[in-house]
Amino acid sequence: MKFFIDTANLDQIREAQELGVLDGVTTNPSLMAKEGITGKNNILKHYVDICNIVEGDVSAEVNATDLEGMIREGEELAELHEQIVVKLPMTKDGVKAAKYFSDKGIKTNVTLVFSAGQALLAAKAGATYVSPFIGRLDDISTDGLNLIQEIREIYDNYGFETEILAASVRHTMHIVNCAKIGADVMTGPLSAITGLLKHPLTDSGLAQFIADYQKGNQ
Repeated sequence: MKFFIDTANLDQIREAQELGVLDGVTTNPSLMAKEGITGKNNILKHYVDICNIVEGDVSAEVNATDLEGMIREGEELAELHEQIVVKLPMTKDGVKAAKYFSDKGIKTNVTLVFSAGQALLAAKAGATYVSPFIGRLDDISTDGLNLIQEIREIYDNYGFETEILAASVRHTMHIVNCAKIGADVMTGPLSAITGLLKHPLTDSGLAQFIADYQKGNQ
């Protein structure tokens, strides 16, 4: 399972990278704004800064909602760096754009996916990644993990190469459960990733080891 971090914060990206488990980054306009990154030139530069920290794919989202605009913005983003993945919305024009970029060998991430049917269309269009938002489904009392299972079954039935990128991951158990049911990638906050380190028995066991060592060397 690949680990992506969902942020535009360079310090958090560096921390995840230094942990040695980071495979990529996902971002969006809201995350950019949260870090005070505004203006087209600043945003484009920030994407390059992120690419210079990580070794894997970096999803950069288009703002346009029409096909022509998505293609124009997507081509500009793809030219920034070889690690850029063009992030497209799950709309009719978004699917058309995914097919356009797929035919040109440009990676895409179709986002805001909330149904297995949407994921099927994205895969048919040749999307590199499809991003079902499991946390947002949980927020409205719908089982987000069940959607991951449905997509996994469909993709396995037909050998689609599109990777399931579990998005809107909120906590450690989202990560563990996504891994159990076969998501290819997870993207979430740094806290969810570092949360996997924690267990009270690890803490108490380490404290006992240290105490025993100190007793034996007094």
